[in-house]
Amino acid sequence: MIPVMYEVVSRSWDAEDVATIAVAPVGEAIVAPAPGQFTMMWAFGIGESPISIAEVQGDVLIHTIRGVGAVTAALTTAEIGEQIGVRGPFGRGWGIDFAEGHDVAVVAGGLGLAPLRPVVLGLLAEPERFGKVSVLVGARTPKGILYPDDLDAWSTSATVETTVDAAPSSWTGNVGLVTTLINKIDFDTTNGRVFICGPEIMMTSTAKAFTARGVPPQHIRISIERNMHCAVAHCGRCQLGSLFICKDGPVQEWSDVAQVLEVGGR
Repeated sequence: MIPVMYEVVSRSWDAEDVATIAVAPVGEAIVAPAPGQFTMMWAFGIGESPISIAEVQGDVLIHTIRGVGAVTAALTTAEIGEQIGVRGPFGRGWGIDFAEGHDVAVVAGGLGLAPLRPVVLGLLAEPERFGKVSVLVGARTPKGILYPDDLDAWSTSATVETTVDAAPSSWTGNVGLVTTLINKIDFDTTNGRVFICGPEIMMTSTAKAFTARGVPPQHIRISIERNMHCAVAHCGRCQLGSLFICKDGPVQEWSDVAQVLEVGGR
């Protein structure tokens, strides 16, 4: 529960309100997070927020953060050398071994590509362990597509498709929902594995689209975002049905959460 001190060693802007920061431990590092886990990052004097892991390089943690509140705005604008607190890692990760020997579809909406980035890096680092890899990315606009250099690099070893909700006339790519990309990929629907992260409505529609093509619900994993505060299932803020997302998630099989996520709200 006590934050470990880290300092910002690099920062780059991915969009107007989205930054990727790398932080290195000042002293002893936390245990290396697994793909899909998250840390609680503390902006001193302001508060802390759960942030997913975009990459781990030794003891250096890389996070891609959208500044939407006081804490995340402070993290995205932290200066090089500025110290922040880190707790964790927390939660259930993606478990890439789940996909060993199978075709894999990685589907991201918006900032959802950040927690999926370690999955793609892991898949492409050991291609002999997996079948065909497809990466499907949706964003609101072309400028909102994360990691364009990575996408270009990945396209040499995987099928990479992108789409946007709206684009200028100069855009020559796909326009439409990310689900429209599913029919573009060569994917074993019977035995393939699917990883999805993005807004809940996007994950729900994408999971349904894959199950409609014959993918068993237990072969689909999604990452659920909730207002996580304590990160150890004590405060109850992240409860979803019988689950506490900070402990039981954020990654869950679609078969275990479909019913509760499909409940309408008003």
